[in-house]
Amino acid sequence: MTDVFVVSDNILSPLGWTTAENFTRLKEAVPGIRLHGEATFSTGPFYAALFNQELDQYLSRLLPDAGDLTRFEQLLVASIRQALAGSGVAASDPETILIISSTKGNIPLLEAPEPIPDLKNRISLFSSAQRVASYLHFAHRPLVVSNACISGLLGIITGSRLIQSGRYKNAVVAGADLISKFVLSGFQSFQAVSPEPCRPFDKDRTGITLGEASATMILTCKKDHLSHPIIKVLGGRTGNDANHISGPSRSGNELSYIIQKVLRDASVSAQDIDFISAHGTATLYNDEMEAKAISLAGMDAVPVNSLKGYYGHTLGAAGLVESIITIASMKEDLVLPTMGFREHGVTKPIHVNRSLLHTPLEYCLKTASGFGGCNAAVLYSKTQQRP
Repeated sequence: MTDVFVVSDNILSPLGWTTAENFTRLKEAVPGIRLHGEATFSTGPFYAALFNQELDQYLSRLLPDAGDLTRFEQLLVASIRQALAGSGVAASDPETILIISSTKGNIPLLEAPEPIPDLKNRISLFSSAQRVASYLHFAHRPLVVSNACISGLLGIITGSRLIQSGRYKNAVVAGADLISKFVLSGFQSFQAVSPEPCRPFDKDRTGITLGEASATMILTCKKDHLSHPIIKVLGGRTGNDANHISGPSRSGNELSYIIQKVLRDASVSAQDIDFISAHGTATLYNDEMEAKAISLAGMDAVPVNSLKGYYGHTLGAAGLVESIITIASMKEDLVLPTMGFREHGVTKPIHVNRSLLHTPLEYCLKTASGFGGCNAAVLYSKTQQRP
């Protein structure tokens, strides 16, 4: 089977404009989550990881010719452009495909004070993807992946499979989401938003914290632009537990099945896994389900973390942001702590990491779950040897 490598990446978040800036802040235990009181978002104060005015200034400098690209589209363009720089991959190459992942896209346009011309078209995810592809001169029409909170991982899986099929040599996978009153109120209506910064896997967890971000991962089967250490996408799987429109399976069997299929595909055992980057939303049911799935897969002792205490839940960007940080962790052999975690709060004794852990990382697993019962897992490996 064709090998798929990660050749470049970028994270644009409230913690920084590059992956390196983001990882430095995480190592310093700096969260992006703050208390906000904007009446345009909510009738009361709420915690979230939101961009500030510095983002708009940054985007105006980086994209002076952005024209009528929306803030959401500009975020995608900015992240993709930075990931492409120095990657050896060209957007205009006929062997390159663009994949966009998002759950909300231009939904904030619904809240514009004045009517938006052609709103139905502008709010379409594919319309946004086409605008981004056209601005960056991609050779092909883009693909759009939108499957709740596994969208980012599903984009990576899709890109990997397209490369392995021989259809393309490179895949640029980018995801973004912004928070608006519409988005926040939707989660508030579920009573799922925590009144404090979220606390994944903690016994006192009370729900999610939302966040904004854009992220890009560039995949390739070409070997001429790889830098050391070399990161490979060993495989990925997705499935659905068909349990409930918003609640995950209570057993964890379905996510565990996905994890075990990914390991079997890659001929890797549970004992080989060095670290798990969990979805870890800090809701009562998600964290319990994930803990059961990890335990059922035979990985109770494997260090686990959730990044939601730093970034909040970045929705369609989450799988990409957290995969990129997983890769940065692999390169430095460093597992980050789970911010907000104090006391074990799930029924299975999984190893939730609570401090900076220096340990060799060769095989790392990223999991995600979302509304509608969707589950996904992607396995990454690291080597110093030239393929």
